[in-house]
Amino acid sequence: MSPPAAGLDSDVQLDHVGSLDGAATVISRLHRGEKRLVFVDSRRRAEELGAALRSRDVETHMSHSSLSVGERRRSELAFAEARDCVIVATSTLELGIDVGDLDRVIQIGAPRTVASFLQRLGRTGRRPGSSRNCLFLALDQDQVLHAAGLLSTWAAGWVEPVVPPPSPRHIVAQQLLALTLQEHTLGLRTWPRWWHGLAPMAADGAEILEHLVAEGFLETDGGLAFIGPQAERRFGRRHFMDLMAVFTAAPEFTVLAGREEVGSVGDDVLLADTGGAPRVLLLAGRAWLVTHVDWKRRRCHVELTDLPGRAKWGGQPGGLSFEITRGMRDVLLGADLPGVGLSRRGRAVLDDLHEHHSGSVDADGTVLRRSADGDVHWWTWAGSAANRTLHASLDVVDPRQRIGDQALRLRHGIGLREAASELRGSQAQELREPAVDPRGLRGLKFADALPETLAASTVAERLGDRSGAEVALRENRTLTTDQ
Repeated sequence: MSPPAAGLDSDVQLDHVGSLDGAATVISRLHRGEKRLVFVDSRRRAEELGAALRSRDVETHMSHSSLSVGERRRSELAFAEARDCVIVATSTLELGIDVGDLDRVIQIGAPRTVASFLQRLGRTGRRPGSSRNCLFLALDQDQVLHAAGLLSTWAAGWVEPVVPPPSPRHIVAQQLLALTLQEHTLGLRTWPRWWHGLAPMAADGAEILEHLVAEGFLETDGGLAFIGPQAERRFGRRHFMDLMAVFTAAPEFTVLAGREEVGSVGDDVLLADTGGAPRVLLLAGRAWLVTHVDWKRRRCHVELTDLPGRAKWGGQPGGLSFEITRGMRDVLLGADLPGVGLSRRGRAVLDDLHEHHSGSVDADGTVLRRSADGDVHWWTWAGSAANRTLHASLDVVDPRQRIGDQALRLRHGIGLREAASELRGSQAQELREPAVDPRGLRGLKFADALPETLAASTVAERLGDRSGAEVALRENRTLTTDQ
């Protein structure tokens, strides 16, 4: 799948606005009289932007996953029937929902993938005589570079391939339990026939079945297995409904105004210390005073207030792919952005970024750069997943650091030439999977039905990027020192 030639039928603009308040000002003044769909990267940012737009007398509607179904439907219906208005959404409106004829799509920051950008761009240009369009409003310099890298990759005709997640061992465990529940028994020797040699079952099924029996998820009698007490305790509620649903979400509190459901919020926003001040939530673009929390039933009762609210949900950071991060490097090396209009502010930020990163990019490979304080950074421009693999595999990399998309800090006290020599010597080394915090297994449903080593390996394979790491490790390295 390739995007159409950039610039032929798409109006794509990139601007730097400095803050969410600046974005609200631009949106409130730009394209008045038109229907605008604004995408943001989080529910918290959606609520904050929605409140900022309403304070500027912009008719604003909201759509994100923590709003009730009824609240979302009312918002989307009102937006579809109006003209001069804005709807602020997370990825909930990226696919499938008809919100009428859109005039504009506006993106705060940038999505993580080219595929998401194409879906959002495709919400416009459906009316005869109109064209597809997207305005990027970057809140800081990092977002300008991210957006430019994504657009450079898009302009080159690349989009993420559709591939299944690797090694779905937790689904193997779920399938073994579900089949046992369906058939009432499972043949300890004949179970593989159900999957006709399917690779995940063939690779790990026997070990997982042994674990299920050992831990009491299954009990055996002769050559047969049946549902055991541990499976009853863990999945038996509501007629094993949890076993039938592969995906799960973090528990949240239902927010109720009277009898009407407004949406939901996470535990943290209700547990945080307010220092004696009233607890006020920001949800559906309005501020709500918390009047009662029913902890047992996980319900939060609220009423409208004029006090400032707080929007907060938990979430895990993502990181960018090898390809988009390399697109960022290409932009810093002077690559054009065909079909993309840059504002004066956007161009000024890119000029500053070119200067700032002049010693961190090289068209012939990666860069080893020693800073003024003596630390050596390896500018891989390989994306966070590849950098996690390199961090887990190479002794030359400092283990105590937060992994980003662009660079890795090397071992303290190492010199440039010594670092280059160690990296050359590591090229033949077998790369390892990233280490997994045990808390990270909580997001993998059915993880407790797996041997811990297999659960950790399943998560680790999704955190790393072996092919991107191998590319960065094979490339030439330029040595440079800050002046």
